[in-house]
Amino acid sequence: MQEALTLAAVNDVPLHRTDETTDADTLRQRACTELLRQAAIAAGLLGADDPPPHEGATSAAATAAIEMLLERDLQLPEPSEEACRRHYAAHTTRYAVGERVLARHVLFAVTPGVNVVALRQRAEACLLDLRCQAPGEGERFADVAAQTSNCPSGADGGALGWLSAADCAPEFARELFGLSEVGVLPRLVHSRFGLHVVEVLAREPGRVPDFETVRAAVGLALRQQAFVTALRQYLQLLAGQACIEGVELDTASTPLVQ
Repeated sequence: MQEALTLAAVNDVPLHRTDETTDADTLRQRACTELLRQAAIAAGLLGADDPPPHEGATSAAATAAIEMLLERDLQLPEPSEEACRRHYAAHTTRYAVGERVLARHVLFAVTPGVNVVALRQRAEACLLDLRCQAPGEGERFADVAAQTSNCPSGADGGALGWLSAADCAPEFARELFGLSEVGVLPRLVHSRFGLHVVEVLAREPGRVPDFETVRAAVGLALRQQAFVTALRQYLQLLAGQACIEGVELDTASTPLVQ
């Protein structure tokens, strides 16, 4: 007799349908969203009749209430001048202006219903294969891209042309810019589109502005870091106070550390 699927839930609110197969990362994301939605209800920012999320999607009212909740409860300090200067000194290349990268890629797209584990295995096998190519086999990358890539650029051997950071999704740009690597990158690059095997063919270094020119951007980066840290702690506290089934979350029983 087949064992019934155990529903993952937060305080008895299911995170998926009984017939829905959901990976661990998606379940964690849904659990965090549900913790915040329920906290917004408890805080009186959202009506108790707000419908539970459908396949992870919350109502517009819940989304707005969660934003108000975080704005109210996450009191983030303004980064100091000293902290901004330290960050700038440690990450100067991140603020380079005019840096360009000539790249090509093989995309393994994450689409609804795709087996993510099998997709990652295929992407890792492709990465290993292309990293092991012998000198003079440069066109092998183009051939693999043409045969395998889920991006239209595959028809052109995976060529992306000369890129600036502004041309890329932020998570993709972080893996390409402010570095010195040339050749097939030794890691898969993750983006909202899927998994990429990337080859950097050439780099043009950018000009690094002085601190005063990028002071606002540095402050924004530090505020974002502080927000991510505070949100993680806030979610740990909420998880420690909730009944969570079928999904692993970090929990904390102590008040939020600011």
